Amino acid sequence: MRAGWIVCFTISFLLEHAGPAQAQSLYFPPVLGNQWDTQSPAALQWCTSEIPALHSYLNQTNTRGFLVLKDGKIVIEQYFGGFTADSVWYWASAGKSLTAFLIGIAKSEGLLSLQDSSSKYLGSGWTSAPANKEGMIKVVHQLSMTTGLNDGLGNADCTNDTCLVYLQDAGTRWAYHNAPYTLLDEVIRSATGVSNNLYVQQKLRPVTGFNGLFLPIGYNQVFFSTPRMMARFGLLMLNQGKWNTTTVLNDTAYFRQMINSSQALNPAYGYLWWLNGKSSYRLPQTQFSFPGPLLPNAPMDTYSAMGRDGQLIMVSPSQNLVVVRVGDNPNTGLVPTFYADTLWQYLQAVICNPISVAEKQMELRPKAYPNPFKNTLSLTEAQPNAIYTLYDAAGRIHAQSTSLPLHTAEIAPGLYILETKTTAFQHRQKVIKQ
Repeated sequence: MRAGWIVCFTISFLLEHAGPAQAQSLYFPPVLGNQWDTQSPAALQWCTSEIPALHSYLNQTNTRGFLVLKDGKIVIEQYFGGFTADSVWYWASAGKSLTAFLIGIAKSEGLLSLQDSSSKYLGSGWTSAPANKEGMIKVVHQLSMTTGLNDGLGNADCTNDTCLVYLQDAGTRWAYHNAPYTLLDEVIRSATGVSNNLYVQQKLRPVTGFNGLFLPIGYNQVFFSTPRMMARFGLLMLNQGKWNTTTVLNDTAYFRQMINSSQALNPAYGYLWWLNGKSSYRLPQTQFSFPGPLLPNAPMDTYSAMGRDGQLIMVSPSQNLVVVRVGDNPNTGLVPTFYADTLWQYLQAVICNPISVAEKQMELRPKAYPNPFKNTLSLTEAQPNAIYTLYDAAGRIHAQSTSLPLHTAEIAPGLYILETKTTAFQHRQKVIKQ
């Protein structure tokens, strides 16, 4: 997404009725209006002296809005560049996670099954794959990014049948492919009889006060709302699909599946949610598996909705935290994992959280610097007898040496993988060329 895509429109946030009583451990803002209780970082005994550094980093990285909820209450809320609590912004691919929630509601109402062939809702011939291969693609494969359709043909957003080409059998390959996800909008429409916008209005707005709008941009359906609406959705997720004591998504098995590994190919991916604390992870436009957790500096139970240009909703049940960031591009890729992890570094300093043993071990691994890089790339600690290789997302080698730094002036900007390999050690980490 680009900031220039922001659409000037007015969203009515008038709601149908007030919400139920407050839950025992979490605060929920009223359904009507924009009132939201706050608590101060000082009252939580957070390290308030670290807040200016967090605000400075947010400002330097083109942030428009940033919120932190603790136990449902707003602890930090900061806006930049004329942005306000009422300003509307796009979710980019963070909207995928909202779509997963809507699919769960439709499933809980008996309107669809994850094991249904997608052709039941999209019609036969929605791809150019052979009929038997197309028939193998199920709703669950669209949710888990395992349709087996080729994401490397040029425009991964294109939903025309001619753009949806068979590569491998469904369920045998993980690839971050926008087009099959986007067609879940049509699955919702076909299964429920209403658009995803009307489904949000029917199922979320009356109970939670959540509102917003999916708008067509190219082939994509992009969700727009205010940052506080993103925080409402994060709070709904934190309370496992309930708003206060009222259930919005009553399929608890689906909720668990949504925020746990949906397949073994990329254990850090659920049903359109990114998962921390797994043994490895993959990123868009690459078939590499990176060892270790997705966000080493975040609580290990964090699950995240992530979108291009740094749109983030991050939820940590163990800490009762919801973190929201919206803004322009902070020099990151399609999914802002590197940026999100750096945000957690600053936030953990504010919270005064000690570093766990696992996180400490991650810190001890040699890290690439500078990252993002321009003309040279090195490591915090060179490894004896190592081979250093810089790959692009397709696995092509762009630089290789037995010494550091790597010279990268002629390499195009983008996401790369730096591999450090010895006879006893192999480590890969993502790096960004500016």
